[in-house]
Amino acid sequence: MDSRAARILAAIIDDYIRTGEPVGSKALAEKPEIGVSSATIRNTMAALEQDGYLDHPHTSAGRVPTYKGFRYYIENLMAPEPINPEQINVIDSLLEGDAFTDDAIIQNASTALAEITKCATIATNHSSKFSAITKVDVIPTGRRMYVLLMITSNGAIKNKVCRMEFDLTDEQTADFTRFLNEHLSGVNLENMSKEYIDDLSAALSGYMLSMSPLLHAVFELSEEMMRDSVEVKGEANLLACGDFPMEDVMKFIEHKAELSGLLDSAFSGINIKFGEEDGTFAISNGAMVSASYYKDGKPAGTLGVVGPMRLDYRKVIPYIEYLSRKVTRLLSGDSAVLQIESEEEDNNDK
Repeated sequence: MDSRAARILAAIIDDYIRTGEPVGSKALAEKPEIGVSSATIRNTMAALEQDGYLDHPHTSAGRVPTYKGFRYYIENLMAPEPINPEQINVIDSLLEGDAFTDDAIIQNASTALAEITKCATIATNHSSKFSAITKVDVIPTGRRMYVLLMITSNGAIKNKVCRMEFDLTDEQTADFTRFLNEHLSGVNLENMSKEYIDDLSAALSGYMLSMSPLLHAVFELSEEMMRDSVEVKGEANLLACGDFPMEDVMKFIEHKAELSGLLDSAFSGINIKFGEEDGTFAISNGAMVSASYYKDGKPAGTLGVVGPMRLDYRKVIPYIEYLSRKVTRLLSGDSAVLQIESEEEDNNDK
């Protein structure tokens, strides 16, 4: 794309982001940075439309950018807007709060991003895959009913109700709880295979053999904790936006658990999906922008926003990048952030 076409495309997208209305040649000709006649602008707009960067609504003489135009703009033309120190202080105050667990840190980040961008936010979390079991407890709750409680090193707490064929004595409960903690404490969730549980079942002796259903419930609980959680906040921001069909928003909210599969590929450190690009993102004329966060150098989840295609990417992308690095720092320390930033710089140089 030559410089004149690039200037015109950037000006159209900047105006469209600001107004949401098709942009005509007359409005562009009045901009001093364009510096060409309306006729030249119209010819350039026609060429950009033919190349797939612009679209021409039937009811208007102006043009609107396509997802292809937005992607070219983000990759080649956009200058990100730095976050000023006052905004950073606001973000930090919203993020840190009383967050003592990984889940709380991620939830605070998602809430902060929704409040700052006025968009819906999406957060996926698979940091549990890297956590270890710290405590298992068996708690009687009624006749032949027991709650299995598991706590992991990342602060996650989960329980499961189990029904036994008989009541356990206090001694049996204490012995079995001791057995669980001796053999499971310090074991990573990702190592909790069915074979590992079968080996533990074989190690049960005497009356404890009858408690193997509780042991297999430990495996089921571990599997539940390993599954990626997907949390969406700020749905009201989507409902209040008039840029896309309401039925698309409702479909997105109802199927939010399926979103984690859309967040795998990287886009210069940022993952971007447009609703009309490949059909995998449910909201037409919408966009999802996200970045990965890390724990101890390993990808631990994603954080991003969902909004109209005409998001102000100059502001939104720096917010997402800052928050993803902040979450990484809170989860695993400054050294991990420096290592990740160095790897990203090396990849960009290549």
